[in-house]
This record gives sequence, structure tokens and C-alpha cells, in this order.
Amino acid sequence: MIGDRWGVTDAETTRHYPCDDVVRAPTLQAWRGVSVHAPPAAVWPWLRQVRLAPYSYDWIDNRGRRSPRRLMALPEPRVGDAFTTAGGRQLGRVVSVDPGDQLTATILGAFMSYVLVPVGDGTTRLLLKVVATTSRLVTPVLSAGDLVMARRQLLNLKALAEREARPGPQ
Repeated sequence: MIGDRWGVTDAETTRHYPCDDVVRAPTLQAWRGVSVHAPPAAVWPWLRQVRLAPYSYDWIDNRGRRSPRRLMALPEPRVGDAFTTAGGRQLGRVVSVDPGDQLTATILGAFMSYVLVPVGDGTTRLLLKVVATTSRLVTPVLSAGDLVMARRQLLNLKALAEREARPGPQ
């Protein structure tokens, strides 16, 4: 399907993600991934900060409000918490969390799992899988749209985590 994979290996598409336990027969499955040159402990705070803003194209999904570029003192996410805030509104909810390892949430009928995989030498794979049950006519459109937004989100989170993990003054 168009837009169902970006930045992931075959092995990363066949692994189990927590969202697979929620949607057993999805019509939409999309995988995204990026290598972050920082350890999981430096990536996790930025991932949990998605609760404050979407970190994708702020001019589209956050009414032009810039997603924070510094870490805020947030508690760990809990099941039932709002997943994100966009355009000043809280959206979605957290359905599963293992702090430092994975965050799974739902928004607009889709379920998504963000998974941190350490790969050695201080690098982390930040993986995202999105699943949903939609009309087979709508699925390709959702997949392509998600690809654009999720790619930008992962690249922004990567840049922020790498900046934070760099030694020296920020």
C-alpha cells in the first residue's frame, strides 16, 4: 500500500507492537522509523512530551503554535491520560505505557505504538506503528497522510533528542 512504510526494515515490520493487541484485524497498518544518535534515556523525554504538542507540522496541526523546543517537567504518562494537544485541545488517550520503552495511544480511531529500541553505540531506533480499521477506500489516503505527518514528527523528535544528548552547551 502507498505510504505504509518509511524508514523501517522488514524485521521491524514483522515484530510485535503493543497496538497489535488492541486492533486484531486492521485494514490499515503503517510503520515508520528513524535512527536517533542518542540513547533511549535521551529520546524518551521527548516522546512523552508529545502530550504537549504534536511535533510535526505545527502550522497544520497546531494552529501555528510551535511545539516546545525545551524539555518540560512532565510526569510519566499513565493509561487514560490525554495523548497529545493540538490547536489548544487535548486529543486521544494513552492506552498502554512502559516508561522508557513504549507509548501506545489512540486518536481519531487509530491506535499507534511508539517503541524505543536500543541498537548499541548510543543509538536508538524510534519506531512507530499505526493500525486502524477503516474503509478499504479510505485506508490509502490515511496511510499517505500519516506518512507525511509522522515522518516530520519522528524527524523533529530525533533532532531534539540528539541536540539534548550532545555534550557541551546547548
